[in-house]
Amino acid sequence: MELLQKSPDNPMVHYSLAMEYYKRGERQRTVEHLLKYLSLTEDQGAAYRILAKCYEEMGEYERAVEVLQEGIQRALKYNHPSMAEEFRAWIEDLKGYSF
Repeated sequence: MELLQKSPDNPMVHYSLAMEYYKRGERQRTVEHLLKYLSLTEDQGAAYRILAKCYEEMGEYERAVEVLQEGIQRALKYNHPSMAEEFRAWIEDLKGYSF
């Protein structure tokens, strides 16, 4: 947390904190730091995977779909077609839940 105080606008600090919170099962804190990370930098897709997983686990399926749709755009922009396809399939799975 000291690093966060020293560098509150460093995207990698937020990403690292998000991953630590994710490992601990603290989904809301993970979401907070991933959203901050994404507001500070453009991700190639991996952060969207974790963010969507958090929303899915919290039962926020519509938000998960929105995140995955954004992740598809980023994955394609950075030439990660297999990630984009993974996200498309995941969206189809999520459509089975009522929003």
